[in-house]
Order: sequence, then structure tokens, then C-alpha cells
Amino acid sequence: MTAMTEVRPRSSGHPGYNLTKPREAATAEDARRLARVALAAWGLEAEAETAELVLSELVANAVRHAWGASVRIAVDRPADDRVRLAVVDRAPRRLPELRTPGPEEVCGRGLLLVKECADQWGYDLLGSITKPWGKCVWAELKVTS
Repeated sequence: MTAMTEVRPRSSGHPGYNLTKPREAATAEDARRLARVALAAWGLEAEAETAELVLSELVANAVRHAWGASVRIAVDRPADDRVRLAVVDRAPRRLPELRTPGPEEVCGRGLLLVKECADQWGYDLLGSITKPWGKCVWAELKVTS
């Protein structure tokens, strides 16, 4: 189990937490833990399992399709009725693509899960329009407190 001492609370604006971790499969466990702890802090334990699943899938996509040594994981509460889960990576040209894999394919269902669980999802390029340095893939969940 990896220590989460590197978790940083949002310094201003709406509540949130972020964590920078190596871009490796084991980081999904830290992402799930961050989602669980953040939602518990906001009294949203009933929504934690969905948030863990969504964030874990976003991390898995970054591990598989991005490049660079690390990813940044964020769990934010931009409004009382929304939680935003995000993963930042350094692969602005490798955009998430929703697809329908064949029944024999073992991969390719992560974004389908995200789409089913989240109220909305998408990505934002980071940096300048002509020379982005990365992207943020995010999903928002509607929650009730």
C-alpha cells in the first residue's frame, strides 16, 4: 500500500484534493483511495464506489495510452451536487476515444464504464492551443448530500 502523504488539498475555491503519482498500474489503487477519502470527507460515502470505479478507469487509460513518468489525479467538488474526477497526463495528441469493443476483445471498455457511471465526461487540452503540453480527462458525477 502506497502512502498518500503527497495529497494536496485545494488551496482556494471549491473543495478538492490532488495527488501526483507514477504512471503505472499500481497508481489506480491510490486513485481509488483518494476518491474514497475525499467523498467521505464530504459526507458522500454512498457515492464513493462509483467515484472509485470511474477514477480507476481514467487512471488505467492514462497508464495504457499516455506517456511521461507521472499523472496527476484530482477529486474536486465544484458544486454541492457534483464531484469532478480527473487525471492529467502529458499526451495531448492521444485523445480518449469511446469505442465499442468486440465480444472477444479483453480491453476497450473503460470509457464505456465511465460514460455509464458519470453524468458527463470529456477532456481539456492543457497549455497553448498551438502547443499543448498535456490533457485532463475528467468525469462528473451528480451527488446528493
